[in-house]
Amino acid sequence: MQITFNEMLKAMDGEVIVQGKEIKFNKICIDTRKVEKDNVFLAIKGANFNGNDFALKALELGASVVIIDEVKFNIEDVNVNGTVIKVKNTRQALLDLAKFYREKLGLKVIGVTGSTGKTSTKDLIAALLSDKYKVFKTKGNFNNDIGLPLMILELTCDYDVAVLEMGMSSLGEIELLADVARPDIGVITNIGLSHIENLKTQENILKAKMEISTFFNENNVLIVNGEDEFLKNISGKSFKVKKIGYNHEYDVYASNIILREDETEFLAHAFGEEAVFTLPMAGKHNVLNTMLAIEVAECLNVSFKEMILGLENIEATSMRLQVIKREGLTIINDCYNASPDSMKSSLDVLSAYKNCRKVAILGDMYELGDEAKRAHFEVGEYARDKVDLLIVIGEHINNFKDGFKNDNIIMYNTKEECIKELKSIVKKNDVVLVKASRGVKLEDVVKKLEEV
Repeated sequence: MQITFNEMLKAMDGEVIVQGKEIKFNKICIDTRKVEKDNVFLAIKGANFNGNDFALKALELGASVVIIDEVKFNIEDVNVNGTVIKVKNTRQALLDLAKFYREKLGLKVIGVTGSTGKTSTKDLIAALLSDKYKVFKTKGNFNNDIGLPLMILELTCDYDVAVLEMGMSSLGEIELLADVARPDIGVITNIGLSHIENLKTQENILKAKMEISTFFNENNVLIVNGEDEFLKNISGKSFKVKKIGYNHEYDVYASNIILREDETEFLAHAFGEEAVFTLPMAGKHNVLNTMLAIEVAECLNVSFKEMILGLENIEATSMRLQVIKREGLTIINDCYNASPDSMKSSLDVLSAYKNCRKVAILGDMYELGDEAKRAHFEVGEYARDKVDLLIVIGEHINNFKDGFKNDNIIMYNTKEECIKELKSIVKKNDVVLVKASRGVKLEDVVKKLEEV
């Protein structure tokens, strides 16, 4: 973190209540289990914890500065080398500090949001830019009002571009993130049903995603998936809008798409040129994600040649269509999250496998509200001609079954019941897809499959 103590203090509107002998610090930490020497410990309050309770512990573990919004210790107990800053609200202080730091660094920021595909698109953008630029990208799913500012505070002036993922569950959340990150380029992958339990309609989901453009002007670009029915008619009043899709009407479009078991090939057309892209990932949905990345790269003056060279550096986030090959078994681990659209995309990937028995182990999709029954029915229906055996787990097993309308289905109320019987179900040379919402934790099923 390349910032002075006085800059940090001013950005957060903080007050020094304990002045250490020497103020030397490196990075922000919000978890005492991860505190290292000379860290700045920021005391965040959560639903089940209060970071202020651990302020002294952080100093004992080596933090040089602690930032609190409640004094829950005796000032006299502070180590002479520790500095304590008090702010009105530590969560707001984190946002204010990240906003100041982003402005100070002045690098290019790409903001990525959407109902599905955010992380894969982020990974692809970072890769396509990597041959020409030094690129930082969001780690894991650090995409909320705590995660995003922490990512910004990991940046240094060595980076040229930051690719930041922006998540939300309600209106106003992406606007908050956009105010902090101030993206130069915004990307929206699609408008699905994720979080419809909170937002009630897809129109509201669109409104929430469009908050990424709240602070845009004529110098900003919004890039959207033109194949999405809610995004195809988007236009910008004060900023540029670019669209990608499958025909020549779009700024970037794809043709000659070839889907293979573990890779995808297509011909990309953009800015009067064309080039063949071979992705080390399966699924037609990744063609759309890559075209979004191509448009971002084009906005930053990256050539097709540089993009293709950069693609060799791709680092995909774990548990997203991760193919694990074991002797006599292929596992497609896509446990990170699930929505109706991503379920269907993953089933498409499974169906591309030939000369094998295709098995899908699917769990509940969360946060669908009144759409839950219909959504699980539709996924079951979609799986009908994609799989040879469907295994479903959770509360919506009957909805899956009603849509599947096939006897080749096994239903379990819990993942533990499924795990007990996996060895007798899975056969040699099977390809097994495992997917559900994050809270279902089907990675436990993946671990068991690896032992089969």
